[in-house]
Amino acid sequence: MLVEVDKHGMINHARVRHARSPQIERGKRSGAITGIVVHQTDADTLASSLNSYKNPKANGAHFLIDKDGTIYQTAAIYQRTNHVGPLKARCLITGRCTPRDFPAKAGAKVIHRIEMRKAPHDRYPGNMEAVGIEMVGRARLPLGFKDPDVRAKRSLEKLRAEFGIFPTPSAAQNQSLAWLVSVLENSMQIAPGEVFPHSDVSWKNPTEAQGANWNLKVPTP
Repeated sequence: MLVEVDKHGMINHARVRHARSPQIERGKRSGAITGIVVHQTDADTLASSLNSYKNPKANGAHFLIDKDGTIYQTAAIYQRTNHVGPLKARCLITGRCTPRDFPAKAGAKVIHRIEMRKAPHDRYPGNMEAVGIEMVGRARLPLGFKDPDVRAKRSLEKLRAEFGIFPTPSAAQNQSLAWLVSVLENSMQIAPGEVFPHSDVSWKNPTEAQGANWNLKVPTP
């Protein structure tokens, strides 16, 4: 399905509400859009995320899907936003490289620099190439969770960030996600298979967006 995208990069469709936050935009893209990265907000409500996007130099994605499935466009598609983070090595997943191809004990920043030297089609999409979609959902610690390292004396917030489990998106969120992904793939000419959960492409909570399903059947309008 194709939709109208205006000259500013905003989708004109009844299913998409405009809530553009210039604070999260980082300037025009210098190349083509090649992929989509799906996130969860780690917040309980839509309002908390929209309010955070108003902070100076805030980070955020291009779209935000509420628990009831309502889609908000929070940044222009043609603008870059910071939502991906340091890239993992895609070649390790595809089998085109091995850990021996990287410096010994290479950390996330080193691997990211190596990946960013590659052509976009040889790596995961970064901030310059990816459209970001956030879904409202907050990670929570499992019931009865105890810090495996009691001597560290970590705060509950730090523990939640590392060990929290993100909820499965609601049925309405996944249905809207499938529609939005289909629209973006067709309207932006994004190749099939170039949609990823955030935790697949960057060093994030491994449960983030793992319950996202953008392969649902999208009704023909």
